[in-house]
Amino acid sequence: MPPIIDRTPVAFADPLPEAIDVAVIGAGIAGTAAAYYLARQGVRVLLLEKGLVAGEQSSRNWGWVRQQGRDWAELPIMIEANRLWRGLAEETGEADLAFTPSGCVYLAEDAGAAEKYEAWHDLAKQHQLDTRMLTPAEIAVRLPGVSGGWTAGMVTETDGRAEPFVAVPALARAAQRSGALVVENCAVRCLDLAAGRIAGMVTEAGRVGCAQVVLAAGAWSEAFLGNAGLALPQLTVRSTVARTVPVPGPAPEMPSANVSAPGLGLRRRADGGYTVATGDVAEHYLAPASFRYFTKFFKLLRISVKDVRLHLGAPKGFPGAWGTPRRWSADAVSPFERMRVLDPAPSAAVVRRIETRLGQRVPALSGVGVAEAWAGMIDVTPDAVPVLGPEPRIEGLVLATGLSGHGFGIGPAIGRIAADLVLGRAPGHDLTRFRPARFRDGTSIVPGPY
Repeated sequence: MPPIIDRTPVAFADPLPEAIDVAVIGAGIAGTAAAYYLARQGVRVLLLEKGLVAGEQSSRNWGWVRQQGRDWAELPIMIEANRLWRGLAEETGEADLAFTPSGCVYLAEDAGAAEKYEAWHDLAKQHQLDTRMLTPAEIAVRLPGVSGGWTAGMVTETDGRAEPFVAVPALARAAQRSGALVVENCAVRCLDLAAGRIAGMVTEAGRVGCAQVVLAAGAWSEAFLGNAGLALPQLTVRSTVARTVPVPGPAPEMPSANVSAPGLGLRRRADGGYTVATGDVAEHYLAPASFRYFTKFFKLLRISVKDVRLHLGAPKGFPGAWGTPRRWSADAVSPFERMRVLDPAPSAAVVRRIETRLGQRVPALSGVGVAEAWAGMIDVTPDAVPVLGPEPRIEGLVLATGLSGHGFGIGPAIGRIAADLVLGRAPGHDLTRFRPARFRDGTSIVPGPY
């Protein structure tokens, strides 16, 4: 099934309450998980989505559930997420939440990449992960159908995959059955504040009273907070992904693991095809926020991104595009209503690169070609790790955004943590690296490793 769901009819249309305990803005993986875990605790929770559940990046990603290569502070949370993924299908009764253990393999063709893997392997050992380094001979045995001049590799066998397009709506159904209200096609225009704390929010369908809000709006979070007068350094990059037609298997020359080779990433799909991307192109549409936050993103651009492609302006309606208002009132149509589902066109150049590299790296897939290509807009922070925690400038507001392209796999644990923060419980992890204030309190911005 293709991941693009902008033509999918509304499936969640619960009545809008006059008041609720907690509202969650944004029904991607993090927001949906937050609603699910809150509902399971008996909290009256409302999950609001301006378009469709998982309509944006949460359905358009690679589908990897990986611990491997995570930032040092993300890793403990991702280890929890891996555990949660393994039990979600049984816990919810939703087969679409199935987790497939497949392993995750990184491949290196130069000494520099191999050294980075060795360094991360040391981190993995501290957390007692099953990560191990691979020699070229071991790679040949493990991935006989993947071509390259490998110097080293790294594998985490407990990593795996899930199907993004169906998984997040399945989690939303589970949240509903636990008591959450879920409403698609209903944008939140702004927060209703009283003496610096949340008293409610105004949606396009009317006001809802609440004392607490989880903002999990992905690429739209910067605009939403900007309307409240709060700065959030966040930019978006376009990522192009494709899928092949189903191919015969399993066979030794057809990889079953998630594989990241230089210039190509792929995973086996439940339909028998492969989800494929280059993994080395970051396309950014220049917008006012690009210049507003340039100095904060400079280190990330210099250190972490291999191929940056800048476009002169975002299409009309995209987050923060030129001409988009920065402020609006509760009775005005918001940018979120004008762009229900952010559906960027895939890059034709990247699709051609995918087709070429797929045949080069996996000769058995040469000529299979691309059955469908799509793109998503990834919300990125200056250090490429999430913004997760209470927003100190507005009492009652918890942020769970900026997942920086790593969100699908880690999403269930992000949602669980957001739920516990709302409930006043200890999150179970050190969230210092993710605190919302880090971009304005003088903290040195250190980008994550991958």
